[in-house]
Amino acid sequence: MPSQSEQEVRKGLPALLPRMWRYSLVLSKKRDIADDLTQSGAERALNKASQYQSGTRLDAWTFSIISSIWKNQLRSDSVRRGQGVQSVDEVELEAVGSDSETNIFGVQVLNLVMKLPSEQKDVVFLVYVEGYSYKEAASVLDIPIGTVMSRLAAGRKKINEAVNATSTTKQGGL
Repeated sequence: MPSQSEQEVRKGLPALLPRMWRYSLVLSKKRDIADDLTQSGAERALNKASQYQSGTRLDAWTFSIISSIWKNQLRSDSVRRGQGVQSVDEVELEAVGSDSETNIFGVQVLNLVMKLPSEQKDVVFLVYVEGYSYKEAASVLDIPIGTVMSRLAAGRKKINEAVNATSTTKQGGL
């Protein structure tokens, strides 16, 4: 009979798959790689379900798994000297569902987040998009809380600059 933690993982994992894929896309910037990363993360979560601590945040645990897989992939690719993952400058995210102003604005903000440097992007995504605390984000990324705070500040500054540049351009064009 599966343990309590294994039951929690099996029950909770399907609902987390869209968020796991979104996090994988933020890391990789490529849809096909995000698919593979999500699949690998889900598979590892199921295989290591006995290591999950029952009653803790399953999403944080699965994001840690995905982050670890991604870091290992990057290390492996760098050893191969340029063979493997190649990031793109921008990933076009499409609004899913209604064309509401809120949905369109959310997609625009997520596109700005995707343009941030990798370290800032990861932290901004976890804290502002996924709602993680600084401590939880630090745990997922295996970095100190102070580093989370400084990367958030730098990411916020770049997003604000981009938003202000866009609104200045639009106002100047009227």
